[in-house]
Amino acid sequence: MAINPISKNRFAGVPEALSRPLFVAARPRDLKAGEVFAAGDDGDGCYLLDRGLLKVTVTSSWGEERTIAILGPGAVVGELSMIDGRPRSASVVALNDCLLQFTSREAFAKSMATHPEAYQALVAMLAFRLRQADEVLAATAFLTVKGRVARALVELAELVGMSSGAGQIVLHEKISLADLAAMAGVARENVSRVMSEWRRRNLITGSAPYYCLNDIAALRREIGDERD
Repeated sequence: MAINPISKNRFAGVPEALSRPLFVAARPRDLKAGEVFAAGDDGDGCYLLDRGLLKVTVTSSWGEERTIAILGPGAVVGELSMIDGRPRSASVVALNDCLLQFTSREAFAKSMATHPEAYQALVAMLAFRLRQADEVLAATAFLTVKGRVARALVELAELVGMSSGAGQIVLHEKISLADLAAMAGVARENVSRVMSEWRRRNLITGSAPYYCLNDIAALRREIGDERD
């Protein structure tokens, strides 16, 4: 079964023309690399990401972490709490220095009341989250360990990869084995074995935290995606 590695709107999620009306009264906020909005915090507002990268994670009761999304500019985070009034359902970690626009719960509600297009944005955001959940579930259920690691690398290549010529893609963010394991939903030891095999086959070179993907087509084939 072919698994779509990343939905086309995975990083932005919602067209900016729709999401911006929700942030007409927003205040800028800087988030330094490593800073966290923790799951369980009060949902006092939501954020539009202008610059940087965010990692969305959930943690089990025994401490195992799973990365459920990597988000780039244009992404909205925290909107679920605006809808149901409950605490934040996932943690959000800044992978690098980020600039966000914050809108409070009250301002969010006012935007919904005065901008009819905001309802379309809200529905689009909910659909995006459902698609994300479907993709993660499908990958977990149907892909092999190699397929899941390949999917994580392809996702990172599409988000932070830079072409270095000759078909190589360099990941210009610090990506640890633990990060890859959390994205793929497999044990760190399994990721290490897969990466070692791919180094021997020269599919990848380098090591944590910086990798070079030498054969993106081969990685796509691991997830049933035959694009060149």
